Amino acid sequence: MTNKEVNQPRSTEPRFSYGHIVVGIAFLIMIVSWGMYTVFGVFFNPLLDEFNWTRAMTSGAFSLSMIISGAVGIAMGGLTDRFGPRLVVTLCGIFLGVGYLLMSQIDALWQLYLFYGVIIGIGISGIWVPLLSSVARWFDKRRNLMTAIVVSGVGIGGLVIPLIVSRLIAAYDWRTAYAIQGIAILVVMILGAQFLRRAPNHTWQPPRSEDKGKQPGSVSDTRAFSLREAIHTAQFWLLFTMFFCYGYFMFSVMVHFVPHIIELEISAIGAANILAAIGGASVLGTFVMGSAGARIGNRNIFIICLILTSAVLFWLTLARDMWMLYMIAAIFGFTFGGMSTAESPLIARLFGLRYHGLLFGIAGFSHILGGSVGPVVTGYIFDLTMNYQIAFLVCAAFGIAALILTVALRPTKKIGVRL
Repeated sequence: MTNKEVNQPRSTEPRFSYGHIVVGIAFLIMIVSWGMYTVFGVFFNPLLDEFNWTRAMTSGAFSLSMIISGAVGIAMGGLTDRFGPRLVVTLCGIFLGVGYLLMSQIDALWQLYLFYGVIIGIGISGIWVPLLSSVARWFDKRRNLMTAIVVSGVGIGGLVIPLIVSRLIAAYDWRTAYAIQGIAILVVMILGAQFLRRAPNHTWQPPRSEDKGKQPGSVSDTRAFSLREAIHTAQFWLLFTMFFCYGYFMFSVMVHFVPHIIELEISAIGAANILAAIGGASVLGTFVMGSAGARIGNRNIFIICLILTSAVLFWLTLARDMWMLYMIAAIFGFTFGGMSTAESPLIARLFGLRYHGLLFGIAGFSHILGGSVGPVVTGYIFDLTMNYQIAFLVCAAFGIAALILTVALRPTKKIGVRL
């Protein structure tokens, strides 16, 4: 099998193109949007203290936002295939910014679920898939590297924003922190989205039966999978289930790591610092594993990262000292960055690029579905047992399940390149 990318014709990429501007803007949007989205754990205890909700009830809003973002993200991926990223990201930036502004005014549980679960869920749905799918279309040989740059924005946001938000909450209150987030999102995302363009060689065309057997301009158009073709492959369902397991343990830890650390009698600022270590390590993971992906394959990136993640999840049940928690955060962040970078290229190598946004959106939905179930179940287990030990052991089991599924993943016969 060849190591050649399957989704664009062989060509020499220019040293600089407008695609590099798209990468820069996508990187900035990732820092702000996902950095703010992943600090829900920093707001967790202030919300519990003010409203006396249970952890399962509070986690449920985050889980609802994950379900909404995953379901709507499928449509956003399809809209990106057809109209490009500018419209999608602008619209979702409005939803996301307004959602955070409304969060500063909540007084009841139903408002938490409406504002965070629904409105912010819709807003975040138009970030990950549209941006990474657009970058995949702009680059061929440097696709892994450019994807790593964009994904590293999540890690940088995860490094910087928890520190900022925790200090805003300490200096003012959680309502002010949410209001500042809303304003920042509206400015950065709406302005940044205006500079996003789709790659000129990947304009959307509706599928037609008469196109079969013709050469529409690139190898990828004739070999890429449609949704109907993809869902009839074993690889699609292996990937779907693996992403569910990956989402379960990943977002369970993201939401409950800070509350767990506080349960160990570490200050909220100290807990936020440890959470920030996840973001910092994920930046390293995106570049190390992003560079390695082109050489050893994206499937192997997942295998390595899942082995490490499963190990640290078992370790998390025993860790009590600060140095242990920082080590766990560093390894967890590194693997998070590595797997995040490998997602989009792996789907491109399995199914091609013509319907990449739609297929990436559906695969992302399984990830999001796992991420919506995980935090609620983790919170419920804590409410029953009054500690996180069993909950984190369950997360480790999901990590091992994801590893087994990834090992079983093989190239599709239609495209047939190394994953």
